[in-house]
Amino acid sequence: MKNNISVIIIDDHPIVLQGFSHILQGEDQLDLLNAFTSAEEGLAFLQKEEVDVVLLDINMPDINGIEACQRINKNHPDCKIIAISNNNESSIIQRMLQSGACGYVLKNASADELVECIRDAAAGRPAISRDVQGILSSTKKGNLPKITRRETEILQLLAQGMTSPEIAEKIFVSPLTIETHRRNLIQKFEVNNSAALIHRAMELKYI
Repeated sequence: MKNNISVIIIDDHPIVLQGFSHILQGEDQLDLLNAFTSAEEGLAFLQKEEVDVVLLDINMPDINGIEACQRINKNHPDCKIIAISNNNESSIIQRMLQSGACGYVLKNASADELVECIRDAAAGRPAISRDVQGILSSTKKGNLPKITRRETEILQLLAQGMTSPEIAEKIFVSPLTIETHRRNLIQKFEVNNSAALIHRAMELKYI
């Protein structure tokens, strides 16, 4: 590993950017290259510059953290992603880790803990703050729905307000097939109807 760890921050809260920037600029062997208030700007920067660690807010106005994480992971596999958030829900933490983040840090973490997590990420180790470790260890593992690519597509179309016959026509299958997928999704997300399914799927950042 090279001596200095290059870092960028993607977060739409100026106060958070300012606070994290101040912490990183005071650290030896950490180079804060830039900070962005939109995910698209951060992704564009990654196309031009080599970055070791990205601190990524999971609630961005333009692209949600799950999608941004997946795109970075696909296009820049050597770049390590640490999710930063105030959200301490186990399901969201697990979704970010499943999407390619190597770490998750709550925004109230101490400066020392943030720096330690960045160093861990750069060294290829999990970069999970102590509070988050506690949340994950106290939650039953594997409780996130595992859905297929087809189910993801149908979920997105349901969220757009399309009916089963409309979806069937769009993706060239029978309405009965769509109904089967819809029932399977309702069962997987442990809800009672389509409205609750969409709400839960949005909550967990599936759509």
